[in-house]
Amino acid sequence: MSSTPRRPRHSSRHKSRLQRAFRYRLVIPMLRARHGPEYVARGTMVGLVLAFTPTIGLHMTLALAVWVIATRLFKWEFSLILALAWTWVSNVFTGLPIYYLLYVTGQLLMGRWQDLSGYAEFLDLWHTLTAGNHTIWQDATIMAKVMLEDWGVAMCVGSVPWAVVAGGVGYWVSLTFIRMYRREKAIRRERSAMDGSRY
Repeated sequence: MSSTPRRPRHSSRHKSRLQRAFRYRLVIPMLRARHGPEYVARGTMVGLVLAFTPTIGLHMTLALAVWVIATRLFKWEFSLILALAWTWVSNVFTGLPIYYLLYVTGQLLMGRWQDLSGYAEFLDLWHTLTAGNHTIWQDATIMAKVMLEDWGVAMCVGSVPWAVVAGGVGYWVSLTFIRMYRREKAIRRERSAMDGSRY
């Protein structure tokens, strides 16, 4: 008598935890933002563009720097909170797969068809470089070596199409979503006001 295999409980718990984090850190701040939809959508766009760049550990710092430069020099405003939040698309769980995707894309765009290491080799090299206890200076040196000598050029080149696509799609989806949400909210408010005026 065959029984269907059970899914491990920890995977469903992990999935629900990720869903909760996505909702509370990314979706709810978009819905509660008091500025116009474009302002909110631009924050999502900036965060996603930075998430798909090989700036390991610097995403949030760069988001703040972009915000300061954009608002002070160019008078171009966006939601800093949402930009910071959406950089977390590249996180502990997704960082290495994203960086591998950037690396392979860069190698292909530069015509290096024969120089595509597999994901397992990519992970092995990464863990070899980052193994052990390092000081902050040693970590910075390792990251500089990775970016300048090993995969950096390929990752930078490969990040361009992904950052453009992620930013563009993120802007359009969030703008559409926020406008729809606010329109429905206004309709509900009107209906409740009309229902209240009848009594």
